[in-house]
Amino acid sequence: MIPPGETIGILGGGQLGRMLAMAAAQLGYRCHIYAPEADSVAAEVCGGFTCAGWYDGEALAGFARDCAVITYEFENVPVPPLVALGESTVLPPIRALETAQDRLAEKRFAESLGGVPAAFAPVDSLADLAAAVAAIGAPGILKTRRDGYDGKGQWRIASSAAALELPDKPLIYEALVEFAAEFSVLLVRGADGDIRFWDTPENVHRGGILAQSTVPTSPRVAEQVAPARELAARAAQALDYVGVLTLEFFARDGGPVFNEMAPRVHNSGHWTIEGALTSQFENHVRAICGLPLGDAALAAKGVEMRNVIGDAAEDWPAILSDPANRLHLYGKAAARPGRKMGHVTRLTL
Repeated sequence: MIPPGETIGILGGGQLGRMLAMAAAQLGYRCHIYAPEADSVAAEVCGGFTCAGWYDGEALAGFARDCAVITYEFENVPVPPLVALGESTVLPPIRALETAQDRLAEKRFAESLGGVPAAFAPVDSLADLAAAVAAIGAPGILKTRRDGYDGKGQWRIASSAAALELPDKPLIYEALVEFAAEFSVLLVRGADGDIRFWDTPENVHRGGILAQSTVPTSPRVAEQVAPARELAARAAQALDYVGVLTLEFFARDGGPVFNEMAPRVHNSGHWTIEGALTSQFENHVRAICGLPLGDAALAAKGVEMRNVIGDAAEDWPAILSDPANRLHLYGKAAARPGRKMGHVTRLTL
């Protein structure tokens, strides 16, 4: 167990790191941010900040010496520099990070546990893409295997791909799933193997970006939560996972279709700050520090969370004019289309 007063290292300087640090402070921990970008909204609420590249071994080693445990706020942190820090230093485990960074490895991992992803095929050339379209059908989605998020690094393939110029990086082609709804399973697993689930949010995406999460879900999603949770629990156990883990699914006839895995706190769980007895951020801190997990039960009859994206952040006075709104702004200076500037939570009491 890591006692209060020690320092938690957080890799990444965005809003998830900011909210993790705020939860850690409530439990008496200090936080130290490591990020390549000097403009860090997470560092604004932390006592320590190392601004250096991911492959700066000296800076990373110095950062690690100041930390009792290290976690990460997004899954695109390069794995090789972390291996030198040691498996026991980084939580969730590096294997989970490595698996989630590659969409092909991620889908094969889910399949190995009995999950059902959309039909997929690796693509490294136009010939591979033509073969994938012929085998899987069109329309479909071509994605980069690494570094894509919030709809980035994705192309819809309507029929023929002959005129497409492929980026010079590994790709994956996926069947387009006709679904009734999207949802995510959020769990936390402690160092002792204890697993807690939050209520499942039903999610709405616009332009590839999460726009809204609602709890409880519609009946159509609710009937698919049990098998989705079973897959999530098997994934956590297989990875010897410690911390918050999120799996996203499509609800359709025949059962849930696995979409992707995030080995970290997740946007679709932001509602837990007000809407659950213990938030995803607090329980992540508890887990990586070896503390008993908090109750993840709902704190209200229902919760709605919507993201504040781009210029919508300028409407914060109007948002606050409704006393039922709980506004979280992330401290980002410049709004731009598609950038998450904050979120709003409303409880049904």
